Amino acid sequence: MTASVQRLQRQTNRHHPIIANTRLCLAMKYTRALRSLMVLNAAILLCCVAGAQVSSTSHNNTNDEYTLKLNADIVILSATVLDHHNALVSGLGKDDFHVYENGVLQQIKHFTHEDIPVTVGILVDNSGSMKSKRDDVINAALAFAGSSNPQDQMFVVNFGDHVSFGLPADTPFTDRRDKLQLALSEIKTIGQTSLYDGIAVGLDHLKLGNRDKKVLIVISDGGDNVSRHSLAQVISMAKQSAAIIYAIGIYDVGDGDQNPVVLGRFARETGGLAFFPESSRDIPSICEQIARDIRNQYTLAYTPTVAAQDGSYRTIAVKAGAPGRGRLTVRTRPGYFVSSVPSPLAVR
Repeated sequence: MTASVQRLQRQTNRHHPIIANTRLCLAMKYTRALRSLMVLNAAILLCCVAGAQVSSTSHNNTNDEYTLKLNADIVILSATVLDHHNALVSGLGKDDFHVYENGVLQQIKHFTHEDIPVTVGILVDNSGSMKSKRDDVINAALAFAGSSNPQDQMFVVNFGDHVSFGLPADTPFTDRRDKLQLALSEIKTIGQTSLYDGIAVGLDHLKLGNRDKKVLIVISDGGDNVSRHSLAQVISMAKQSAAIIYAIGIYDVGDGDQNPVVLGRFARETGGLAFFPESSRDIPSICEQIARDIRNQYTLAYTPTVAAQDGSYRTIAVKAGAPGRGRLTVRTRPGYFVSSVPSPLAVR
């Protein structure tokens, strides 16, 4: 859309739609361009009034080249398929999947198995107990970056007594390893653990990214003890978001603050995974595994058979099977909240 069209839309939107359309009709007498714009605006207004369900895809030669443009009536899922050896499965087609919402079979309308860039936040516990693990965490983040799509958008959130961003204020994301390393190397490990606040900030920052898939990687060695947010509040945020959360818990023996159940729940509610290595030296290989998991996911999209915008929670189950593949398991988020007001939010 050109700048002149955008200015015209801002002007007309300040008035009643009928008045705006009248002004456009007058302008049609003077320029062919405005005649085309009138047709476009009329179509948009008709869609809004009638509640038409329209979906489309677009690929632009800009930073959002890989962003899938779909409306609020489409549910988009990222799904990881594993065989009985727990190995990633590739090469499946759309007909090999079945998606159920509230137990009802849905028709898959969009299907891809491509390595698309993601917006990913690396959330690092910088409480005092993490000091001895700092080098391993930095190496892990760099290992993840090295195994990721070169066009991923990455950012760092540090959480201790307070929550802060690792990158400069004028740099919301980066795809450069040197900037990521600098953001991680300036972590000061001191104080307690504001895990819930860190995840809340990460979920909000993901919304600024323009990649179709959103991911958080949470690295912590303890439970929460100073957050302003409650666990229930942040779980609710995670379930309403499009984010997939991967959690890495590196707990010291006898540490009374550890809470692996919480990290496991964040991962389970969003279709991610939780890891609990015996040593922080294992974190880099885990981050490489997470990168492979992200880059080998299937994307499934469907229009729910029940279209009511009633604010309810709907369960999701995805099954996969193909001749000669043996028993397959699918990992994706277990459900989503339906907005009570139509909005351009897709569930992934």
